[in-house]
Amino acid sequence: MKKLLSALLSAFMLASAASAASAAVVTWTTWDSTSSGTAAPITVTYSGPAAELVTNYPSYTPSATFADGGLVDNAPVAANGILKIFGGNTSTQTLTFSQAVVNPVFAIWSLGQPGIDASFVFNQTPTFVSGGPNAEYGGVPITVTGNTVSGMEANGTVMFMGTFTSLSWTNPVFENWYGFNVGFQSVAAVPETSTWIMLILGFCGLGFMACRRQKTVKQLLA
Repeated sequence: MKKLLSALLSAFMLASAASAASAAVVTWTTWDSTSSGTAAPITVTYSGPAAELVTNYPSYTPSATFADGGLVDNAPVAANGILKIFGGNTSTQTLTFSQAVVNPVFAIWSLGQPGIDASFVFNQTPTFVSGGPNAEYGGVPITVTGNTVSGMEANGTVMFMGTFTSLSWTNPVFENWYGFNVGFQSVAAVPETSTWIMLILGFCGLGFMACRRQKTVKQLLA
């Protein structure tokens, strides 16, 4: 029975974690509007005060600014577009994924400017991936402190380790303008029906065996 349980749990863990492997290739969102984008095979919905969708800009180059070749293998491209942010308010902004995703990443472009330290204050803790000057305005790498990503003309990428269905943040500092795109490493795996059936049967079997043992003990004590 212990071997059966171990096998069942192993199957479940493999099915659940299959997509959580540290694949470095990122699927970036291509925005159709300020409220919706596509990152095949899912859709990404944005809720917040983005000023507009800017298409075919920026270039997201040099690529090393937005991709380190380790955690993130590929930067977004100009055709993905960017959501334009001015900040300077306390409005919560939220990205919702139509299916849970693994290790979502933010590419942040032109955050702040000399003398203006702008920021993204997230509801989760990001991990710094890469940063540096962009092809359009130059600049410096973004910085990460706790849940806050900040900078004065800063660019780069952060990753949220784990599985998420949504991410939220605020942009409390006004600056004209900065923006972002979002991607992920993989869509979270959903265990197949056969896996669930095996687990249910296994746990039912464990329950049956436990009941038999209780009856046996009672008979011996009677």
